Amino acid sequence: MYFCDIRNIFPMNTIEMGKAIRYRREFLHLKQSDLAEMSGVTIKTIHLIESGTGNPSLETIEKLAAVLGMELVLQVKQLN
Repeated sequence: MYFCDIRNIFPMNTIEMGKAIRYRREFLHLKQSDLAEMSGVTIKTIHLIESGTGNPSLETIEKLAAVLGMELVLQVKQLN
């Protein structure tokens, strides 16, 4: 098992977000099928998100985050 401190991955693109979701799911010892059942999101969608090729809606990310004990944080960019 490996550990990834996902708090330090800011800002995230879709690939990094997918990795963070996958790492958290694996940390919790959940299979994609477990996460799908618990969140109401299809296994195919979870696979696409975790591989960085999906384009999930905000609602989908919120469903996954709720099950995984994660939250989505939106911040205003600092302008230089």
